Amino acid sequence: MNSGDSITTTTTTTTSTKTENSNMEDTNESTKTLVKEGEEQLTADELKVKANEYFRQKDYKEAIRLYTLAIEKDPSVAVYYGNRSFAYLKTECYGYAHLDATRAIELDKNYLKGYYRRAEAQMSNGKFKQALKDFETVMKFCPTDKDAKLKYTECKKIVTQKAFERAIAVDTVKKSVFETINLDAMTIDDNYNGPKIIDGKVTLEFVNELIESFKNEKILDRKYAYKIIMDSRELFAVEPTLVDITIEDGKKFTICGDIHGQFYDLLNIFKLNGFPSEENPYLFNGDIVDRGSFSIECILTLMAYKILYPNHLYITRGNHESETMNKIFGFEGEVKKKYTEQMYNLFCEVFEYLPLAHCFNSKVLVMHGGLFNKDNVTLDDIRAIDRFRQPPDEGLMCDILWSDPMPGNGRSPSKRGVGVQFGPDVTEAFLAHNNLDYIIRSHEVKDNGYEVAHNGKCVTVFSAPNYCDQMANKGAFITLTGGTDLKPKFTTFKEVPHPDKKPMCYSNNNLFNFM
Repeated sequence: MNSGDSITTTTTTTTSTKTENSNMEDTNESTKTLVKEGEEQLTADELKVKANEYFRQKDYKEAIRLYTLAIEKDPSVAVYYGNRSFAYLKTECYGYAHLDATRAIELDKNYLKGYYRRAEAQMSNGKFKQALKDFETVMKFCPTDKDAKLKYTECKKIVTQKAFERAIAVDTVKKSVFETINLDAMTIDDNYNGPKIIDGKVTLEFVNELIESFKNEKILDRKYAYKIIMDSRELFAVEPTLVDITIEDGKKFTICGDIHGQFYDLLNIFKLNGFPSEENPYLFNGDIVDRGSFSIECILTLMAYKILYPNHLYITRGNHESETMNKIFGFEGEVKKKYTEQMYNLFCEVFEYLPLAHCFNSKVLVMHGGLFNKDNVTLDDIRAIDRFRQPPDEGLMCDILWSDPMPGNGRSPSKRGVGVQFGPDVTEAFLAHNNLDYIIRSHEVKDNGYEVAHNGKCVTVFSAPNYCDQMANKGAFITLTGGTDLKPKFTTFKEVPHPDKKPMCYSNNNLFNFM
């Protein structure tokens, strides 16, 4: 497959959207920065002022470019690095944000925003102890800063909780949440008038009623919610870590990228492409939850479809199907607000059962993040990954959830601070070693909802339009048709209206209100 003649794109406009920004490119001091006409005559401070204006307009790519030019003109100013660090935080390049914040601190030990930005970057990657040290520095010099105090308090609470969990884990065997739940003992509220599961079976009628109920912002009774989670757990538990799927000749299969709690955009996908069925199968490639504030509605709907069509609805684990990310980016708070802490713990358990990859017709490999920090990884190596745990900080499982492609050859440290960046030569070698045609992954916002890179061999699909209500990107999904080449067809779409709930409104006391 190559990027020139194998792509079919359909664009579907559903609402107006903001002016689109270009795709976020990797930008650091070792990258030659584009200089536009007239910018060579500007001083470093004038470039910073222009960058600040683009930042206010939420054009973070342009802001990063101009901050980088300012740094190239005068690399001795901490503020330039601090501001670029903030822009990197906005684009989820937490590794780059950390590096810039550290450089700012090296240039000026009293630059408190450097400690603040570095703490936020560390928190975003779940490195709470390191973040706490920087928050402590901020609090030492600014003890009355309300926002800093809030984040310091929440970070300290998480560090203390994790220390307690490690302490008791030494003496106790972790008991399955599943085994502690007694559905028969749960009662239905007398005033409940929503969808009901009759005779213990999830039916198409129930799922249709569930969707209508969720559209109207109603809460499914907890007994039925537990039933859906527990039944789907049984299905995921018997699936292998790498699921092999066959698309028969002439049959179509749809692959969606990140949904991130954007329930009304999920419904729009179904409107455009049809609801899941045995004739209309789907794969949702991770990051179903977090960020958007309708994650419960998204995951319960997809789990219900999984129960209804176990061999025609698939879900890959993403890096946000993890306790660390859920604690920071909203899903934990949402489940506890709408249901119970026990239900959240059950979700955490079920997420550990989700497969890490799917392979179509032995030719197309789909995973959430990307390829690996070492050569000669085989499909059998992926099959052998112990997935029934929280994601580690390194290794094959970490890479498959977190990694990203980059334009240049070879590998480099991740812009996120977790995983690795891999070049087209790495992709080519992996495909040749495993007799594959190309890979599909998600994990990154793209202006058009998708991107074809690495000479057509690495495809990204992202299905959350206007991500976090601020990125102005389109969403997309991919349709594969069984046959000789499995060429991807892309359908792009814009966001649809949703109820007035801000992204991450259930997150840890708005711990990450910099988004």
